[in-house]
Amino acid sequence: MDTTSNDLSHLFKQLGLPHDQEGIDDFVIQNKLAKHTLIIDADCWNPGQKAFLKEALLEDAQWSEVIDQLDVMMRAKL
Repeated sequence: MDTTSNDLSHLFKQLGLPHDQEGIDDFVIQNKLAKHTLIIDADCWNPGQKAFLKEALLEDAQWSEVIDQLDVMMRAKL
């Protein structure tokens, strides 16, 4: 049984990105999504990150809720 915590910090760690609050905030500020862009189609992902996100969303995996949360954050106006 996988007991990994499903929060933004752990998602960013899984993606190989800075996973402290400052790193997450910086990423979100620098990578806003256009209205009709799917999160998996964003230019900020490398192929491995994109594959992970796509698989997690297609399988409705444990990460899907956190990825949805990140999607909302990347669309928010400052």
